[in-house]
Amino acid sequence: MSFAEAIRESRSGPRVRRHKMSTTEKREAKLGLAFISPWLIGFSIFYLIPMIASLVISFFDFDLANPDEAAFNGLDNWKRMLFDDPNTWKSLWITVRFGLISLPIWMASAFLLAVLLNSLNLVGRNIFRTAFFAPSLVPFVASALIWGQVLNSQTGWVNRIIEWFGIPAVGLDGIRWLDDPTLIPVTFTFIGIWGIGNAILINLAGLQGIPTALHEAAQIDGAGWWRRLRSISLPMVTPVIFYNLVLGVVALLQYFLPPFVLNGTTGYPEGATNFFMIYFYQQAFDFSQMGYGAALAWLLFFFGLAVTILLFGTQKYWVYYAAGD
Repeated sequence: MSFAEAIRESRSGPRVRRHKMSTTEKREAKLGLAFISPWLIGFSIFYLIPMIASLVISFFDFDLANPDEAAFNGLDNWKRMLFDDPNTWKSLWITVRFGLISLPIWMASAFLLAVLLNSLNLVGRNIFRTAFFAPSLVPFVASALIWGQVLNSQTGWVNRIIEWFGIPAVGLDGIRWLDDPTLIPVTFTFIGIWGIGNAILINLAGLQGIPTALHEAAQIDGAGWWRRLRSISLPMVTPVIFYNLVLGVVALLQYFLPPFVLNGTTGYPEGATNFFMIYFYQQAFDFSQMGYGAALAWLLFFFGLAVTILLFGTQKYWVYYAAGD
């Protein structure tokens, strides 16, 4: 039998009929659509339609101050962004470099503090849990303004405490947390640690979900605290760690409020705070180049999507799911 005859025979054979929905199934489907419709409407209005509009705008020379004079310019914005504007890649590198420094510190701090707060030997655990979680409830703008005063080189109490140890920190020649480009990653990492209450809470929930029988069996076999932490606690909470990692990467790519509130959109000092979102805001709103800003936003979307896919591709090598095969 030739290939063509086989195709004809397969087409002439009995077709599988689609299952006809019963009255009950139709009613359940309609109810399901009715319940999910608010989410679908909200997603379409606030996410899908704006995303499509921004993609269309990225192909236009769109001046925010004169929207009526928008002109189609094809791939000019994308060409300028990818090949002619070095600040695009510079700002993206500043963001990635900051993430490589701060994200491991944030995640390690959140996990270790969760281990501490989960300890049965800690007196006043509930008080400490509340104290560590409370800063995450403070609005980002307010917390950034607070840290701007705390880290002030003249009057900030951080520099004044350092002075107690005989290290010159106050004054023009002191430690300038927000004015020294080499200290900017340290400064914003320090500020970020103050607001890791959500990550601590998620890690704490993961630790409390570990069966106590595993720790008891290991303790009977002579395993110490460190051995149980390394061989039981850490592997069992890797799904939670992976969850925090994905959220942290997404948040870091959109890092905006602390440098915006404390240093503005100029990149001061010496371009050290010119994160990608700061550069996007500068182009889209300070310079009113909304078409170019939309192209920058889509570049960040594709970059974040690529990093997220990479993370999901590596999880099979280090993330342990207890219910897996």
